[in-house]
Parts: sequence; C-alpha cells; structure tokens
Amino acid sequence: MNSDNLSDQRKYDPDHLLASLIGKLNLKNDAALSRALEVSPPVISKIRHRRLPVTASLLIRMHEVSNLSIKDLRLLMGDRRNKFRISEKHFKPKAV
Repeated sequence: MNSDNLSDQRKYDPDHLLASLIGKLNLKNDAALSRALEVSPPVISKIRHRRLPVTASLLIRMHEVSNLSIKDLRLLMGDRRNKFRISEKHFKPKAV
C-alpha cells in the first residue's frame, strides 16, 4: 500500500457522517437513526465499525431523510473523490 492510499483511509470516517445525521435529525442514538433510515440496527453498527461500507442505496436514503445533498453526505464521511471509476471486470460475464 502506498502513502496516498493510507492517507485516504485516514480521512474516511463514517462515524462523522452518522454522528452528523443523528445531530441534524435530533435523534438520541444509533437505534433511532436506524429506525429513521429504515435499516436494521446492526447495519448502523457495522458501518460505524467499518465492517460494512455506506452503500449507494443507504446514501440515497440518508439524503431523503435529512435533505442534505449527496455531495454533502459524501463530504461528511470523508469521500472526496471527483469521479467514480468502474473496472472492466464488472461488465464481463462470469466464467462457468
């Protein structure tokens, strides 16, 4: 791993995103956030402990609930990429 990847990983902070949502929505805790986002509490816990990434569908749900833009939500979690690249392997059929 090079130093650029390490610095990117240090900047990524889903805790900040979740804490910001809890504050914006005036919620008490992660359980209340999971109810507001209509996901199970373990999903929030796994995101907080970095075992599960913030998926696109969850990011859209956060946008719908909080009225924050997707860009603002991405900035809150430290995702500052300008472009998303999909590798060619995503378009290739699986070998049987």
